[in-house]
Amino acid sequence: MQELPPALSHLTLDMSAAPVRMTPLQALTKGPRWRAEAMRSYRSGLLLWITRGQGRITLAGVTSGFGAHNAIWIPAGTMHGLTVTSAVYGTACFLDPSVLPESMPGIPLHLRARDATAQGALTIHLDDLQREVSGTRPAADQATACHIGLISVWLERMQHADPSLAQHSAAERLVARYTDMVERQVMTGQGAGEYAEALGVTISHLTRACRATCGRTAQDLLTDRIMFEARRLLWDTDLPVKRIAVMLGFGSAAYFTRAFKARAGLAPSAFRQTRPARVAQAAMASDQGAVPPRRPAPSIPARSGRAGWPAPISRTPGL
Repeated sequence: MQELPPALSHLTLDMSAAPVRMTPLQALTKGPRWRAEAMRSYRSGLLLWITRGQGRITLAGVTSGFGAHNAIWIPAGTMHGLTVTSAVYGTACFLDPSVLPESMPGIPLHLRARDATAQGALTIHLDDLQREVSGTRPAADQATACHIGLISVWLERMQHADPSLAQHSAAERLVARYTDMVERQVMTGQGAGEYAEALGVTISHLTRACRATCGRTAQDLLTDRIMFEARRLLWDTDLPVKRIAVMLGFGSAAYFTRAFKARAGLAPSAFRQTRPARVAQAAMASDQGAVPPRRPAPSIPARSGRAGWPAPISRTPGL
């Protein structure tokens, strides 16, 4: 069984305590657009099986288009974002690291199943898994493990059937290292320049690589990832804005408020007020007795704002 490294303990939950959770793919694209499109990662591995529709996915900093009969494996802790350009149908399967066999691929995969036999096989594996996790039959745990193992075999065989999957450009390898480092240190307050230095390249080099793989700058990827955490914490919890600012590496709530408004168009408090009543109630209930994720110790000196973000434009005191 695989385990999630301690450095990734801050990652977004998959909204379920169950080790295996299956949901229609449409559910991931409902609600606010940032829920699907902004860069994020999960503590669980995520398998997407698209049966209809199309869109684009940025996976570990590499953007590609997807369509029907595409399978996308996203290991736990992998940065990704999904953009849907038409109605998308299929299955999203969240798999906790504790239920994954050692043979499960440890790298993200975007597979195109062109053969009807392969398409049918994965559909059957997922249907069988769904029956086990939603039913009460004897030996369900053993059967669930077997079906997950068959899915792992399917992924491995599809991976070996396409040699091009093992071919990655220098830019793709660098950006994959960058996104992995961001996921492990997203709450330390570092800017893109500091990540570039840690990777042994200049910020210009890193930005060129990011533009080549996903059409975005290194700083934009980082900002998008931080903004997802900010939106998530504001939407799913009732933590004070000042506390969220500190958790995300901002030196003050005032600076965080200005940065958030510049990106989201609303101040944090105003954004929180757009939540439906049921979401606000759930956030209040989850906060009672809950312990927020701990922010890793910064590897750089504290400063008034996050590195690489626009400098504060006023001296408005913190909230």
